[in-house]
Amino acid sequence: MELFFLLLLVLLMAFALGSGFPVAFALPGSAILTIGIAAGSGYLFSGDMDAFFAHGGPGQWLSAGVTNFRGIYWEAERDTLIAIPLFVFMGIMLQRSKIAEDLLVTMARLFGPVPGGLGISVVFVGALLAATTGIVGATVVAMGLISLPAMLRNNYSVPLATGTIAASGTLGQIIPPSIVLIILADQLASAVDQAGSLRTTLYKASTGELSMPSDFSVVSTSAGEMFLGAFLPGLVLVGLYMLFILGFALMNPKAAPAVHQEGTFTRKFAVKVVITLVPPLALIFLVLGSIIAGIATVNQAGAIGAVGAMIMAGYRLREGERGAYSPAILSIVALLGLAMVISFIGAVNIKLIETSQDVLGLVLALIAVSLLLIAIFWSGWRTLKLEDTLRGVMIETAKTTSLVFIILLGAAMLTSAFRAFGGEELVKDFLQGLPGGFWAQFLIVMLVIFILGFFLDFIEIAVVVVPIVAPILLSDPSANVTAVWLGVMIGLNIQTSFLTPPFGFALFYLRGVAPAVVKTIDMYKGVIAFIALQLVALGIVGFYPQLVNYLPNRSTLLSETAPPPKNPRLQYCMETLVYEDFQQNGSSILAAIDKAAGIDISYLPEDLQDDLAEGFEKAREALPMMQAIREAENQVAAAAGDFKPVHVDVRALERDARRIDQRIEELQVIVDRSGEGAVYTAEQGARAQARIEGLKVEHDAILANIPENWDEVYGTFAKIQKTETTARQTYRRTTDQAYEPVLELKAILTDAPKVAEFGPQLEALKEQVAQLEPEAAVEAIAAMRSTVGEAEGTSDIRKGLTEARKIMRSRQPNAEEAIVEIDNSIAALQTDLAWRQKAADQLLPVLEEYDAAIVNNVGLRQQSRLPNDMALDVAACLSDHRDISLSF
Repeated sequence: MELFFLLLLVLLMAFALGSGFPVAFALPGSAILTIGIAAGSGYLFSGDMDAFFAHGGPGQWLSAGVTNFRGIYWEAERDTLIAIPLFVFMGIMLQRSKIAEDLLVTMARLFGPVPGGLGISVVFVGALLAATTGIVGATVVAMGLISLPAMLRNNYSVPLATGTIAASGTLGQIIPPSIVLIILADQLASAVDQAGSLRTTLYKASTGELSMPSDFSVVSTSAGEMFLGAFLPGLVLVGLYMLFILGFALMNPKAAPAVHQEGTFTRKFAVKVVITLVPPLALIFLVLGSIIAGIATVNQAGAIGAVGAMIMAGYRLREGERGAYSPAILSIVALLGLAMVISFIGAVNIKLIETSQDVLGLVLALIAVSLLLIAIFWSGWRTLKLEDTLRGVMIETAKTTSLVFIILLGAAMLTSAFRAFGGEELVKDFLQGLPGGFWAQFLIVMLVIFILGFFLDFIEIAVVVVPIVAPILLSDPSANVTAVWLGVMIGLNIQTSFLTPPFGFALFYLRGVAPAVVKTIDMYKGVIAFIALQLVALGIVGFYPQLVNYLPNRSTLLSETAPPPKNPRLQYCMETLVYEDFQQNGSSILAAIDKAAGIDISYLPEDLQDDLAEGFEKAREALPMMQAIREAENQVAAAAGDFKPVHVDVRALERDARRIDQRIEELQVIVDRSGEGAVYTAEQGARAQARIEGLKVEHDAILANIPENWDEVYGTFAKIQKTETTARQTYRRTTDQAYEPVLELKAILTDAPKVAEFGPQLEALKEQVAQLEPEAAVEAIAAMRSTVGEAEGTSDIRKGLTEARKIMRSRQPNAEEAIVEIDNSIAALQTDLAWRQKAADQLLPVLEEYDAAIVNNVGLRQQSRLPNDMALDVAACLSDHRDISLSF
């Protein structure tokens, strides 16, 4: 019966959407009706409201209070979604203030002399507006009103003109900042958690291990990473559009002629280009640049964009009048002032004011911030009073944001109902049952999303389809794709929904402003080529995941919060780079090790001698150990050729058997709860028991297809694989042991000047102990002990101070005995300084040279962060998808 109600849910949703019922109410309405009908049917026919639900039901939901529905009703409170109204406000403000119109007119004149120049200018402006507004409807309408008449006057092909405008207007869906990307990031954040649980469960079931290595986990994503990931694919799409228009114009000049306009290339026009182009580019730089540089979160960048758009609107609405640019100039001066304060004085913190320079920095920062606030309020006042712009923008922002959030809430309810009737398991079973593994599943999902784009809006697709299919795709270890890549691929696919007839929204927007001479069939013809280009871009990004993954990885590894080199996720790529370094510079690295090992260290304390000598030996061992890793890796690759097909077949059979086991467990619950006075009738229990017997036969038949020698084959491959794992773990442990003595001794020798300063302080302490009361003496000794402890390798010096503190804390404090112990610390200090200062002069330079030779190979894991050049290489390595399915 669950399948019946699942079908009813889908049919109700399709009927509601097809009849024109508002999406915001069609999604939750169909869920509520279906749940109500299923609960009522269960109560009437079996006396249990939960009877026709595969997972839980209203009875369980109500008994659990609001806990189960909390995530549904509070969906809109997630932090990521705060950016939506900010970017919507930014886009509508730029559109209402006619900045988009200025861009179109100016760029059309600039690109006009190029073959297909008007079309190229539309694409260029569409990309700029996408990076500043992201509002498809506003962009298409603006370009339709301004560019379409100009293109038709200059004898442009009607299909080319309409297709160019419609396609360029949709760039805002993939070029950040984009509402689609924010919604996808929000949905994928939940999907990653589910995918992580699925992958962990699969690892345990396949290997029997209790815990999965953390480098096999599914990596989450954020709106900022989605923005970075979509940036290069967006540029690829823009480039494809421009190349197509240029090629079309060269092959058919009459369909896209060059437009020569007198007076275009003059000084006055050059100034116009700068004034029109520079502010939007500056705003793009501030918004996206702050995210890429890690200066601002997506929400903060959205606030920057909203304020920047309001300042730009402030001067555009008074264009040509005296003082039009005053607020904008004031804001620029304020920002430059803040930049200078930070550059010359540093970060300003009112709680850390100590010097007159700090006070000066605080005063200058307050002045700059005050000027910026004046500029913002000034611009806001203008937008409020001139043409009532601010009020209109706020109303449109509220409408658009409310629409998005209501759809999010409704879709969450629909998805929950879909899962309650077992729809998610049905989709999972279908996808995982397809031959061809991950890529077959992925292509089917992409095809379904593409077809849904003919009928549904991007929001419905993102919030209904993604939560269901994303966990399945992300959990598959054979492709091991990142959530960012999957999100961008879905985003590119969803973008086609604006162009595909019959319900392509961009076509509707353009139809509303196009003249009567433009036929609807011409618009349909025009978008076909651009839909094909979007699919080409989808294929390019699919084959080259580096286009998506590189920038997020680069940003993460170069940021102040970059993961340390010991992070498990980085090890594979780091070891690949270190292997290449050993191959190229192995002889010089060994020479540096031998040179450092040959220096006299007999005057060092015995424990340091032993640790350093062992470190040199471990460093020598690192090179052959890395070679052992490569050999083990090659052995795994050679064995995988014959093992992988068998592995895929067996794991598929085991997955089918586990699915039957789950169904048996569910039926067993019915059997256990059946009988007189129980939840289920005896007849229902009997039917469930009969079904269990049939499923057991089916289960055994499936497992019978597993080859008899599977355990032997798996054991042999697992042994080869374990050899590689052991080699890697041994190498990592060895390099850590090789480098730790170097770090320790360098720190000890670097602190030699600091240790030398302790002598006079200890002498002064003796006098204090003799004169002070016991409690005060204890405090003085403890303070000195802490000071000594700040220097590395001073445990021997601290021993005497520790004993002295004990004596003065005892019931019978004795200052003379405490002073004797302080003298012991002074003697230990003198002994320490004898070898420490000698080693600082003779050994430290050699250690520095040795460290420089091994810091980026043997010592790489012990660094606080990756060097920038290696971080870039690791980012490039991580950007490709690595198949890890043989470990499952």
